[in-house]
Amino acid sequence: MDFQLSDDQRALRSGMRDLLGAVFDRDRMRAAVERGGALDRALWRELGAAGFFALRLPEEDGGVGLGLPEAVLLFEEAGRALLPGPLVATHLAAGRVKGAAEGAAVVTAADGDRPVAHLAEADAVLAGGGPLDGEALRAFVAAARPVRSMDPLTPLHLPPPELVAGGPGRVAFAPGRVAGPAVSAPGRAPAYAGRLRYEAALLSAAEQLGSAARTTEMAVQHARERQQFGAPIGSFQAVKHLCADMLARTEPARAAVYAAAVTGDPLEIAAAELLADEAAVRNARDCLQIHGGMGFTWEADVHLHLKRAWLRAATGLTAAEAEEELAAGLGAAPPRSGSSAAYGPGRSQAGGGA
Repeated sequence: MDFQLSDDQRALRSGMRDLLGAVFDRDRMRAAVERGGALDRALWRELGAAGFFALRLPEEDGGVGLGLPEAVLLFEEAGRALLPGPLVATHLAAGRVKGAAEGAAVVTAADGDRPVAHLAEADAVLAGGGPLDGEALRAFVAAARPVRSMDPLTPLHLPPPELVAGGPGRVAFAPGRVAGPAVSAPGRAPAYAGRLRYEAALLSAAEQLGSAARTTEMAVQHARERQQFGAPIGSFQAVKHLCADMLARTEPARAAVYAAAVTGDPLEIAAAELLADEAAVRNARDCLQIHGGMGFTWEADVHLHLKRAWLRAATGLTAAEAEEELAAGLGAAPPRSGSSAAYGPGRSQAGGGA
């Protein structure tokens, strides 16, 4: 079985990297930081025209007709570039929310009582598995309050508790319906139901993977160029170990994310999310350490990767939730052939076959 990327997949990844290099280079990324993470609608439409959001829609529905492995490659590139915006929600809303596939609509997600990203600019919100738009969306936005975000590229709003909980006499919301006192509330329902929940987690993991790979490259480049005591700092053993550890976190995460994209198995997605979150956060911290004092400055980009990695790790399928899913899955999994449990008491693995 060959798990190497095909020529078409490599071309897809390379094309997305070239596109992002042209439409969202460092200058535009810094401009986005200065305007507080406000979305560039022209950029959103360019992503739509390139098939970013409609990648997995059937061709007869105006999509590209590709699968989850190809989507993972695109989201990995988005993570490398620190591309802002509710990319996962809009991608999953393609074919469900008008204009999402073409990039004409911005779709975000409300996951229970957690902060909502880019709410003020959203044309629809996925809540409890369905879209919230029209009058219901406007009422929701008006009642939500902005909160400080650790990521300067991701503005956040906190949904009001009375609307999340649907308290007596308050306006409550249900997916795809107009707000009103008689409408039942979604409570702490996740933004995505069933299969979409795991697809969202995997695409987020792919973004984390891209960030982890990028900070590894940044650290190695700086270690080669930065001179100290008449030699590149990359020649010092302590720095070599940091760079090696970053690579050793990134590549297992890559293997896990790519494998989960092929199988679509919820437990493999949970494992991939855990590895990718750890790689993104710890690699950004090590990259910052290798950069030294300048890594803490606003002008350096390292802190942006760290803050985005922290934010992603705290949303969607969190580490605690992924660990619970893995633990539950391990308890329910049947013994696999070749494992010690498969042979039962009193039998040895060696020579145990017929």
